[in-house]
Amino acid sequence: MGKMHEKELEIDEYLVHALLEAQCPHWANLPLTSVSSSGTDHALYRLGDEYIVRLPRIEWIPGSLIKSINKEYEWVPKIARFLKIPISEPVFKGNPDKFYPWPWTITRWNKGHNPDFEIESEYEQLAEDIACFLNDMHGIKLTNGPVSRRGIPLKELDVETRKAIGELEGKIDTYFIASLWRQLLNVPSWNKTLVWLHGDLLPGNILVQNNRLSAVIDFTDVGIGDPACDLIIAWSLFNPNSRQIFKENLKHVDDDTWERGRGWALSIALIMLPYYIHSNPVLTALARRMIKNVSCDYEKNR
Repeated sequence: MGKMHEKELEIDEYLVHALLEAQCPHWANLPLTSVSSSGTDHALYRLGDEYIVRLPRIEWIPGSLIKSINKEYEWVPKIARFLKIPISEPVFKGNPDKFYPWPWTITRWNKGHNPDFEIESEYEQLAEDIACFLNDMHGIKLTNGPVSRRGIPLKELDVETRKAIGELEGKIDTYFIASLWRQLLNVPSWNKTLVWLHGDLLPGNILVQNNRLSAVIDFTDVGIGDPACDLIIAWSLFNPNSRQIFKENLKHVDDDTWERGRGWALSIALIMLPYYIHSNPVLTALARRMIKNVSCDYEKNR
């Protein structure tokens, strides 16, 4: 896969070896293997049997990577103590140097693979597993947590979402989608205590074995906020049957939160589609699937 971002950094095995030798030489002789991923913001390298090196490819806002990686390094190990499912805990935080401009991390390796979209209700148990994970996540009692960039009201996505709809003229039914988006913006906002959330629960950030949840990874967007954004997995992975099972097993989600989750799924997919349409076929297909699922769900239930 070629470059996906205009200012993306070139990262290769030689760079990773140099960083390891300079900053954690006790691991520098472990086997190093590039890991392919549909993700766009990090280059991944498996280190030995137990670890994975994560190096940011791009910094969207100056200074944001230091803040984000410090947040993960501080909070993810604390969060892990409340969860039954393994997560990608950081075990080492690397520093920028003359060859690489940003901080980077080594996290624990988690077994499993990213799931494909459901075909024949094979994810009924997985839907329960992910709901249980979110019940635990949303029930964590840790004070003074950072606010997740995805824990915000849906209306704050309006400008970017409308822009994406305009860019998709001729590629999707923009009249219908714009109408659906307007309706979802009118759903009442979250008015309860902010809860801990993952923030980017797409299929690329969950791992499965034998159609059961084995780990949840990439906590870049972890923080507190409205739990609606964590529901995007419902429209990015499940068919209608398993989606309903997922919904029925959620403890902290009322009907309005479910509808805001639908809004998050639609917005993320609409923004993702024009951006990656020529550079990332996996995310392009995912975005189209999410738009289709949100639309069909709406047509069926109205």
